[in-house]
Amino acid sequence: MRRGWSNRRKIQFFSVRTVDGFSIPNQVFFSHGKSLMKPLEPPDSHHLSAAAGWLGLGNVAEAGAELEKIATRFHSHPEVLAVQCDIHSQTGNWDAAAEIAGTLTRLEPQDPGAWISLAYATRRKTAGGIPQARAILIQAQRTFPGETIIAYNLACYDCQLGDLDAARAWLDKACILGGARQIKNMARQDPDLEPLWPEIRGV
Repeated sequence: MRRGWSNRRKIQFFSVRTVDGFSIPNQVFFSHGKSLMKPLEPPDSHHLSAAAGWLGLGNVAEAGAELEKIATRFHSHPEVLAVQCDIHSQTGNWDAAAEIAGTLTRLEPQDPGAWISLAYATRRKTAGGIPQARAILIQAQRTFPGETIIAYNLACYDCQLGDLDAARAWLDKACILGGARQIKNMARQDPDLEPLWPEIRGV
């Protein structure tokens, strides 16, 4: 399972750490595309970059401190909210992460990372779960059929729900979109896909 905040950031694949049985990548993601809102300017943009850098190093406290330095009027800017969502995700505050991700899907519905983050947090939030998260990504996949991370995460969801045929189909699609070697290397160590490990590992 991949936590993918893209927020105009290119989704990249990194090593995985496991928390409470869930696999979480050890890195934030980098930007791509175009926002509907004007980008932040210095010095606020510098604080945002610093926050993302600290977050990438796993230092949530410093990341939060940098966000606090951004002018209050920009605290609802999508790029600021994206980093705040990442902070809540890293600290396991899934209710807050889901709330912010939901806001981002309304502010920037054209950003697939917002939907991916919303699904990821919805799975883990209070009264959430895999069926609710899957429904979010099924909707997103219709809008973003070329997003590797959506197909990969749907494979994880269906695998956990016991629909292995559907999981295989989504994993095959992710391999086509993102490169078979890279995707299979991820899948081999992803606990969500453990029922398929013998096939993936060629055992």
